[in-house]
Amino acid sequence: MNNSTEQVLIHHLTAFGNNDLNEILTDYTEESVIMTINGTVSGLSAIRKFFEDFFAVIPTGSSFGMEQKIIVGNIAYIVWNSETDATIFCMGTDTFIFDGDKIKYHTVTDYRVKK
Repeated sequence: MNNSTEQVLIHHLTAFGNNDLNEILTDYTEESVIMTINGTVSGLSAIRKFFEDFFAVIPTGSSFGMEQKIIVGNIAYIVWNSETDATIFCMGTDTFIFDGDKIKYHTVTDYRVKK
């Protein structure tokens, strides 16, 4: 397991749980790309907007369960679930590909049901 990869992943997950947008953005660069069911998001401005929208759906204090975390070299894969006042996230998955201490590529998929 790559210790640096795990440290950046933990930093990212902690910042996400705190809805700390500025801290999350320190994990990305202008060349970073997030791939979603709706297409790609690249560059810090677009990544900021992506997380602003995500935080509106999963606010601080929402329940979050980490079902699986796998790290191999500079790649991390997580499976998670969450519940908010308005939405149940039955399952989500993220894959992160790191370049040093930055997230170079990040895939995000979730299955959500509105309450």
